Amino acid sequence: MEQPHETAPSGPHSAPLPAVCEPTGTGPQARGPRLASVVLFVHDHDEAADFYQELLRMEVTVRTATAALLVGQGGFQVYLRTVGPKAPHPVGHVGAQYVIWTADGPDDFQRCERVLTARSPRVGTRHGAGFTLIEGRDPSGLPVLVAYPGPDEVARLEIIARYYV
Repeated sequence: MEQPHETAPSGPHSAPLPAVCEPTGTGPQARGPRLASVVLFVHDHDEAADFYQELLRMEVTVRTATAALLVGQGGFQVYLRTVGPKAPHPVGHVGAQYVIWTADGPDDFQRCERVLTARSPRVGTRHGAGFTLIEGRDPSGLPVLVAYPGPDEVARLEIIARYYV
């Protein structure tokens, strides 16, 4: 088997790849890839970056005339790309519709609720089987959902109608 090659770090949150990667196995317990980044098309990337930086406690690591990159603890990335003030976001079309974030704890969930209430024209709360979900809107009108506790703490045993309506 070929050894992975090392690469130079590309930013303040980068780490070199390990010289040898341990296999994660096969079968039902094998770990697959994990989500690393989300790309959001927004009306104004500067306004969206300020909003997501406050809500998600992420750091803006790169900002250009049309895009911004936010990086959170653990290296998760949110790319924001300006597509203009009148670009539509049709619900029900093929593609990702929602990104659901998980609060770090009950205090963080309340903080997220305060941020959404202060910055979003519409905020709603739903209760699922063992978890709570708050939904607001970002500056482009995109739905922003934050849950607590997360799926690693309380298994999701239902599909909430909002996810596919």
